[in-house]
Amino acid sequence: MRSIFSKWKQVCTVTLLAMALPLSAIAQAYPTKPIKMIVPFPAGGTTDIVARIIAQKMTESMGQPVTVDNKGGAGGAIGADMMAKAAPDGYTILMHNLSFPLASVAQTLANRSPFNVDTDFAGVSIAVYVPFIWTSSPSVPAKDLKELANLLKSNKSLQYNYGSTGPGSTMHVLGEAYKKEAGISMEHIPFKGAAPLKQELLAGRLQVGGDQLSSSLAEVKAGTLKALATTASKRIPGLPDVPTVKELGYPNLELEGWNGVFAPAKTPKDIIDRLNKEIIAAVRHPDVVKRLTELGAEGVGSTPAAQDAMLRKQMDQFRAIIREMKLD
Repeated sequence: MRSIFSKWKQVCTVTLLAMALPLSAIAQAYPTKPIKMIVPFPAGGTTDIVARIIAQKMTESMGQPVTVDNKGGAGGAIGADMMAKAAPDGYTILMHNLSFPLASVAQTLANRSPFNVDTDFAGVSIAVYVPFIWTSSPSVPAKDLKELANLLKSNKSLQYNYGSTGPGSTMHVLGEAYKKEAGISMEHIPFKGAAPLKQELLAGRLQVGGDQLSSSLAEVKAGTLKALATTASKRIPGLPDVPTVKELGYPNLELEGWNGVFAPAKTPKDIIDRLNKEIIAAVRHPDVVKRLTELGAEGVGSTPAAQDAMLRKQMDQFRAIIREMKLD
């Protein structure tokens, strides 16, 4: 009997080791095939630009292609949901931005979120900080948000629209908060991403919009778009004449801009750590630092915990405001 028990114990031990070895081997060998980085917005916006810069450097250092896959729509929810439901093996990751916490809260409160933001995502790294700016068509006769509010109050015949990247997105939440604080009226026009929104501003068919700085910096400097304010806590070095929302009397609109990487929940820690290491190396590479600076962005390369904390912080910051607005 003892002999049978001893043999059974040996079999179990060998079986358990056989099960454990592939997991270790997979983590050590990763990556063995291309990695897909989902951007939940159309090409041409800040998130897409940042993703492509970082993906290129990751491709060079990881020995496998890191490809950007644009999946826009629903304020970023479509792409985020695709990543959340992917296998937690490190081969599908997500590059998102400050719209993620706001849109997630709005969609959850409206009972239409396709995912659970609290359990379906694992932060990898805050890749960059990119200030968010309010923009307008040059035809709008106001130099900042304060003047815009005064203009709309003094001339009730003006029918201005503001655009966002979708329901519950950053500009949607900020736009509704601004309307309430300023006591004005503007209609909300949702777009699938920052690029089509910007085209409508440039064409003069849309009066007001907003996005992270990188996607509109060139147009602001050229004068084809007007910067009305930044939601950052301090003025942007490259645009020192653009006031902060706090300076203009709207402190509740203050919101720091970022772009960060997420993986599906339950992705092994070894793989999260490898991705984190690669993102840090990418944003600190001299070529990338130079490119990000030209775009008005600042490389960060945070820990996974810091990305998770940023997501939670901004969800908490705007939850009460979004609940009160009853955004749909």
